Formats: sequence, C-alpha cells, structure tokens
Amino acid sequence: MTDSVSVPILSVEDLSVEFGDSRVIENLSFAVKPGRTLAIVGESGSGKSVTSMSIMRLADMMGASYASGRIRFTPQDRDEDLLVLSQKQMRSIRGKDIAMIFQEPMTSLNPVFTIGDQIAESLMLHEGMSKPDALVESKRLLDMVRLPDAQELLGRYPHQLSGGMRQRVMIAMALACRPKVLIADEPTTALDVTIQAQILTIIRDLQQELGMAVIFITHDMGVVAEVADDVVVMWKGKKVEEGTVADIFANPAHPYTQTLLSAVPKLGSMTGEAFPKRFPVTMMDGDTPRLVGTEHIQNTARYDEAPLLSVRDLVTRFDIKKGLFGGVSHRVHAVENVSFDIYRGETLALVGESGSGKSTIGRTIQQLQKATAGNISFEGRAFSDMGKGEQQRLRQEIQYIFQDPFASLDPRKKIGFSIAEPIRTHRLIEGDKQISARVDQLLERVGLKSAHANRYPHEFSGGQRQRICIARALASNPKLIIADEALSALDVSIQAQIINLFMELQEEHGLAYLFISHDMAVVEKMSHRVAVLYLGQVAELGSRQQVLETPTHPYTQRLLSAVPVADPAIVRNHILMDGEIPSPIRRVGDEPAILAHREIAPGHFVADAR
Repeated sequence: MTDSVSVPILSVEDLSVEFGDSRVIENLSFAVKPGRTLAIVGESGSGKSVTSMSIMRLADMMGASYASGRIRFTPQDRDEDLLVLSQKQMRSIRGKDIAMIFQEPMTSLNPVFTIGDQIAESLMLHEGMSKPDALVESKRLLDMVRLPDAQELLGRYPHQLSGGMRQRVMIAMALACRPKVLIADEPTTALDVTIQAQILTIIRDLQQELGMAVIFITHDMGVVAEVADDVVVMWKGKKVEEGTVADIFANPAHPYTQTLLSAVPKLGSMTGEAFPKRFPVTMMDGDTPRLVGTEHIQNTARYDEAPLLSVRDLVTRFDIKKGLFGGVSHRVHAVENVSFDIYRGETLALVGESGSGKSTIGRTIQQLQKATAGNISFEGRAFSDMGKGEQQRLRQEIQYIFQDPFASLDPRKKIGFSIAEPIRTHRLIEGDKQISARVDQLLERVGLKSAHANRYPHEFSGGQRQRICIARALASNPKLIIADEALSALDVSIQAQIINLFMELQEEHGLAYLFISHDMAVVEKMSHRVAVLYLGQVAELGSRQQVLETPTHPYTQRLLSAVPVADPAIVRNHILMDGEIPSPIRRVGDEPAILAHREIAPGHFVADAR
C-alpha cells in the first residue's frame, strides 16, 4: 500500500446525476488514492453503478445529465475534469487510464467476435500492438485470470463460455492496458468462491505492482472486508457513511450501514441445525431499521413420497474442435454420470466452480440442452417416454430463473407482458382482466408494486429485475424451480428478503428447488441437501449439515475454506492453486475416469479423491 497522505488520483466532488426529472445521485463526494481500494457499498438502486458509469462518462449514453459537481482525474502529468471532456477525448482515457469491469459479462461482450479479438482490440487501440503480439498478450492475460485452455479460448465466442469464465475474460480485458484506476462493478458476483479468492488476489497483486487505484463496487460485505481500505456507504443516491474498512465494520454509525452488516449471511451460523431456517430480516422503514418476519424452521421436504425428479447417470457433452476433415477431435465433458433425486418441498443445492457442470445440469432438466446419455424422470415419467404435449406441460411445471436477469428479459417488452407470457402460453387463465390481476398479485408477492407492470426492464435495478424473473417463474404455477445463481446479482439486504420469499413460496405451494449457487453461506441458509460438483461429477452429496459441517472430499474442504469472511480483522492468505487448471475438454476417446462413491453415513456419499 502507498502512503495514505498521497494525493488522490480520482476525486468525485459534489456530484449530482439526473435522468430526466429524477435525481439518482445527490451531492456525492469521495476520493481514491493510488495503491488503495475504495469500496462503494449499498443496495440495488442506491446509485453505485450510476456513479461508476458517470466516472467513465458512459451514463451520458443512458440519458444522464450532471446537475452539479466535478470528477477530477489527476495522474502525475495532468489534472482533468472528466465531466467537461468530449466523448472523443474520453475514448483515449477509457480502457487505458481508467478501466472498468462490468457486472453483466454477457451483455458487455460482443457476441459476434471471438474472445481473442475482443481482448486484442484494446491492446491494438491503446498500446499500438500488432495483431499477433496482441494475441500473445491476450493469452497471457487469460492465463493470469486462471482460465484453462487459454490458447484455445482465444478462438471461442462468449456464448461458448460459462458465466464465471466470461466474467474472468472481462477482468482480463480491463487489466490489459494496466490502467491507473480500475473500477470494478460487482466483478466477482458471477464467480465461485475459489475463483473469486484468486481474482481478488490477482487484482491486489497488480494493484501493488502498478500502484493502481481500485474502486470496488459490491454488495458482498465479505469481499469488502477482504479487499477494501476505505468504504463509502450509499443509500438512495446519497453518501450516508464513509470511513476506513475497520471503522465501518467495528462501529457502523448510520442505521442503514447497521442494517447492511446485519444482513450478511455468515457461513457456520447454522451449525447444529438439521433443517434450513427463515430468519427475520432487518429492513429500512423510512430512516429507521425494522425487523420483519420471524424465525421459522423449513421442514418442508417430503422424503416419505416418491421423488418429484430423478436424474440417473446423466451425461452431457459438447463436441468441439472440428478436425482437418470436419471430424470432431475434442469434447467438453460438462456432466459425467451424475445421479440425484429432488423431492417435493425440498431444496437441493448444486455447488461447485464455474465450469463444473452446474448450469448444464439445470439446462438439461429444463430441456434447453440435450443429454448425451442417462435418464431424467419427472413424477415417475421418463422424459424419453413423453410425447410433445407432455413435454410442453413439463415446461410449465419446471421453471428456470437465470443468473443474468437483464439478458433473460426482453428489453422491448414491458415487464407486465413478460410476466403474463407464460400464463398466456400455457393457457392458465383466460381473459385480459384476470391475467392483469394475476400479474399485479405476482409483482406484489415478490415485493414490487403493481404499477411497475408498465415499465421496461432497463428502468429497474439488478435486484428488481431478478424479482421480476422470480415473478415470471411463479406465473405458471410450477412444481420445480431451477434457480441458476438467482441470488448472485442481489445485494445482501435484498438477498435475505428473496431467500425468505423462496422459502415462504416453498411452504405455501410445496415447491421444490434445484438451487445452483457458489455462495456457500446462502446454500447453508436455505438448502435441505447439497451436491458438490467437480469437473462434471458429484464429489460429495448429503444433507446440508453433513456436507457443510463434516466436509470429507478435499475439494469440498477447499471450497469452504475460500468463502470470504465479513470481518476485516481476520487476515486470510488465499493460496493460489499451482499447476495446470483441470479442464473438462478432452480428446475423443480419452474418457474421464468415473469416480466411485462410498456412503460414509446414511445419505452422505463421497467420491474417491483423485
């Protein structure tokens, strides 16, 4: 870290930002110094992302106007107010001097260009490199963010990568030109804890090497505790508290900061509990915090009945790398011989690293992806035996909530239309008036207002968009909901409310959830059973208590040890994994070894360690 009396490199002074008549940021001031990390925390809609977009002058494209203030960028050689520069002048600063890692990697990567071309573009533009040199450097950057098969990834397109892999590509692009200021807007949201720990270490190492200033926008207080030097807390577009990370955690002064810290899920807080639990949530009522809800044990799983969904020996592979004569030379072994059951009223959590096959399993169950081998049956009927009509009914009874809510809502349609769509498609309710009443009811059920039905997706914050997706999933009265990282984009206060919402809905409707997540603290709160995936195979499977309190497989132990702790007083040294990163891509004919499982306690299965 550099000396704290050094001059700030970026100062936001009395900034107010308006969209039309609504002011979203009011008189905001803060400064960040070289070599230090400033975390901006606050809930969805508090103005965190608009602040970062204003610094980059990207908010202009969204129709923002700056009612007051300056944004001073003061590296050694100059002193500029970014708000008075033209977009042309900003282009020479954006990506080179000030770089940004965006929250939603799928919407910020160009789908028609390869990963290599996209990273090389900024190196050629800002660093004047030739194309071959830029591609060599691109590979080095992908290696740096610990992506397997970096050379081969250069030729792939964004849609061929998992969410976590795309996010690491974004981080590599942002760091390509070694910026003086790095703005990281929720950069680890889509990442599993082991990769997150590594990425935070990479950013920290680069920061020390380059003396880079980092503005870290996040809602994950565990990450704040690990990376931040200083913290700015925002609420409703205003700064309500500012201080060093140690002060903010030890003595939060503003009621909102206290609320924020109380909502942080802590791994280990459920030790000794046999079932998931709903907890009261602290919410802001005007300017005062208020406890909402009661403690309630979630004993909803009906293990005495036949399973709702059974997966047996599921294999899903993707052919890649066409050979010289168009033949398949390699395959991605995304899922290999996975078996599990889900019962009514049960939450089964699938956890594992990015690329471990979690989402592929969810997509295969939802019939978005074809299985290579294996059987899936729903209510005792095998998918393979079902006719077209039954498969259509299945799409109504199994609903999917995606990780990226913005990419899964049609930007041209009002959200009322999007929520009503499954009702109309499956003819669940007739008549526009009745459908509209149902949409209003669903919006209110997920904590939004019926008036919101007439707005477009871009008019909502990330957390609100995820609630809209939950309302849309509920619209078709499903029996099973596959929630694929559905909480990862939400701030902790909203997350706590949505966890309780999921559990209430489970109790009301006997819903089953396949909960795909990398957030172990959330998994501990809401799942009945946990399956840990590693390279497409189940490493460990058992009750929440068995897997989280007595983790037996080395991979499960490593996963749990990487979970960030929301306490800056605890100094943790994350160990970067050495050696080659295992890859699910193998040559045709080079089949992976199928792991044998042993039952070490009733219902607790562990794979033989490799």
